[in-house]
Amino acid sequence: MIASLLKPLNEPILDWTRQRVWLIGASSGIGAALAQAMLHAGATVTVSARRTDELAKVVGANSNAHVVALDASDADAWPVAMAEALSLMGGLDLIVMGAARYDPVHSWDFKSTDIASASKSFDLNVVSIYRGLACVIPYFLEQRRGGIAMIGSISSYTGLPRAMIYGATKAAMNNLAETLYFELAPKGLAIYLVSPGFVKTPMTSGNDFEMPGLMTPAEAARAMMVGFEKGQFEIRFPRIFGGLLRFISRLPYWIRFSILHKTTRM
Repeated sequence: MIASLLKPLNEPILDWTRQRVWLIGASSGIGAALAQAMLHAGATVTVSARRTDELAKVVGANSNAHVVALDASDADAWPVAMAEALSLMGGLDLIVMGAARYDPVHSWDFKSTDIASASKSFDLNVVSIYRGLACVIPYFLEQRRGGIAMIGSISSYTGLPRAMIYGATKAAMNNLAETLYFELAPKGLAIYLVSPGFVKTPMTSGNDFEMPGLMTPAEAARAMMVGFEKGQFEIRFPRIFGGLLRFISRLPYWIRFSILHKTTRM
C-alpha cells in the first residue's frame, strides 16, 4: 500500500535518446530553452510556432531537430502539422503544449475593448490545447503510450492582481489536466501539468513589480526535465515560492485573502 502511494504518477523518462518530442510554442522563452535542453539530452525534437525563422535559430543545425510551422489558433493547421511532425520523426512519444499569451489587467481597468484580448487569450491558452488533444489522444491511444504536457502557471492557484484573464485561462488548464490524468493514465498515457512561477521571458518583461523567485528560461527548462525524469504529474517551480503559493491557495478564503492583500499591498 505504502509503495503504491510513493510510486510516481507517470512513468519516469530515463532515456531521452528514445524520446520523440513535439514542442508547441518553442520560438522563445521556456519553450525555446526546453527544446535546447531536450536536444542536448539526445531527444529527437520537432519545434512548432508561427515564427519559423525564430525556431530555426533555436535549434540551429542539430540533426535531431525539425521545424514545423503551426499557428495553434488555426484548427485546420493542427492535423497537417502533426502529420509532418510524425513523418519527420517517425513517430511521437511526448507533446509539450506551451503556446500562450499574457494580458495583464486589473479588474477596475477592464473595459469592453479588453474583451477581444480575453477571447484571444482563452483561444490560445485553452482552446488551442483542445485542438492539439483532438490530434494526439487518438494517436497515443492507438499505440497505447505517449505523454501530454501542458505549460500552465502557479497563478492558477488563486486569484492574483492583474491576472483576471491569464490566471483564469491557466486555472482552466489545471482542471483539464486532472481530468486527462484521471481518464487517460489507466490507458497507459502520461499527463504532465507544468506550473511555472515567474520566468524571465518576453512575456514577463513588461511586469512593473517585483517577481519573487524569478528564474531564467534555462533554469525553468531544467526543472521541467527533472520533473519528466521523476515522472511527476505536476512539475512546479520554483520550489519554495511555488510551494508557498500552493499552500496559501489551500487555506480558508478569509485567511488566504488577508495574506494576499498584505503581501501584494493591494
